[in-house]
Amino acid sequence: MPRVLVADDQPHIGQALELLLRGEGFHIEVADAPERVLHAIEKGGFDAILMDLNYSRDTTSGEEGLDLINRLQALDNTLPIVVMTAWGSVPLAVEAMRRGARDFVLKPWENDQVLRTMRAQVELGRALRQDRHKQLQKDQEWEEARRIQRRLLPETLPKLRGCEMVAEWRPALVVGGDYFDVLKFSDESAGLCIADVCGKGLPAALLMANLQAAVRAHASGSAAPAQVCEQLNRMFCSVSAHERFITLFYGLLDMRHRTLVYCNAGHSPGLLVRRSGRLIRLGAGGPLLGEFEGLFYEQGQVQLEPGDRLLLFTDGIAEAPSETQEEYGEKRLAHLLTTHRELAAAPLQEKIWSEVLQFCNGELQDDATLIVVALD
Repeated sequence: MPRVLVADDQPHIGQALELLLRGEGFHIEVADAPERVLHAIEKGGFDAILMDLNYSRDTTSGEEGLDLINRLQALDNTLPIVVMTAWGSVPLAVEAMRRGARDFVLKPWENDQVLRTMRAQVELGRALRQDRHKQLQKDQEWEEARRIQRRLLPETLPKLRGCEMVAEWRPALVVGGDYFDVLKFSDESAGLCIADVCGKGLPAALLMANLQAAVRAHASGSAAPAQVCEQLNRMFCSVSAHERFITLFYGLLDMRHRTLVYCNAGHSPGLLVRRSGRLIRLGAGGPLLGEFEGLFYEQGQVQLEPGDRLLLFTDGIAEAPSETQEEYGEKRLAHLLTTHRELAAAPLQEKIWSEVLQFCNGELQDDATLIVVALD
């Protein structure tokens, strides 16, 4: 049985509407003042409200009713509101609908019109609440997916002798396809991994979760980065759709010998800047993962020096667009890194984020991730 709240300060009108609607199968409650209307709605359970716009007998301005609509909308914007107004007050009814009323009925009313209107609005209200419930469920599921994905990424980075590391991940949607990890193998060595799964949203996030498990299964202090990439490529060629490829940079950081051995599988090149300002692009490796079977990957090696700054990033950084759709670009990123190479890892990362977000007016179009390593 649909529940309707009738709001009118004139008892004979409230009684007449109650008799009309109750006789057609509606459950009716009547409230004669705005505060009583709000109290009834706060308790919940109504499918619609049929309300007058005037509650002071000495005025016909409708201001009380318009204010009541605003307050009802704040409580529940899916509750259909039908207003009642006189023939000479049609502009007032239009204003009421602009504020959120769904329909209006002119006084004196025709019984059939009132019944048709209320039946239609009850159905509309139920559909709106059902849609809202589904959306709330979907939002909760997405939020849980975000929490799960965030738990797959390291909350804190391990500490190695002789260097400082920081990282940050920012998905364009609730979840995303960017991935990073730092796997500590000893007090002086770790695996650095950053990757980007093609696409955004849930499909990319699911593949990213598989990637995280696969990297942790294959990476070790003795496994060559090229070998790790070959194993990952073999796996993702067999399990993922061809349009779901992965770019990845994996490096073995050895602070005892001060070396970085790495393999770049189609990813944005890592940027290494020396204390002198010399810039080295880390691009050795091979194609992206999951696209071509049976590939062999190369690996590069670089000797690390005191004062070096290493930046690993996903294309959401370099491709961040300005208002004119100009990309931030690797050139700007390299210049920024070189200019501020004296900064420690954390302030350098903050500086990069600040500049990139300012460039794109705070609107990243793709997932974006940074890893910054600063050598003592």
